[in-house]
Amino acid sequence: MIATHDSTILIRRASDDDAPALRRLAQLDGARLPDGDLLVAEADGEIRAALRVSDSAYVADPFFPSRTLVGMLDTRAKAIRRTTISRLDRARTRLSLWSAMHHRAAQARPML
Repeated sequence: MIATHDSTILIRRASDDDAPALRRLAQLDGARLPDGDLLVAEADGEIRAALRVSDSAYVADPFFPSRTLVGMLDTRAKAIRRTTISRLDRARTRLSLWSAMHHRAAQARPML
């Protein structure tokens, strides 16, 4: 929990009990609620932003200064992703990216 100015911020995983508040938040934002594992940011007990852990898609209350909240949610989601994705998986991803880049470079014609 972090206290900022006069609001208390709580970052946590969304639960089934949050469904009505999350639907309301998506309606306020005029966006579709991301499905999957969500983190929420509560300001003084009210959910003001929600972010999907897997890819950082989010919805936020447009009537509340939520840029900082979304940033905090994104930082936490990145930490969760780092701990859940193994080193081997990260190495495989890097290797496949390098392989694709090498293949693309080999196919490219030299510029004259």
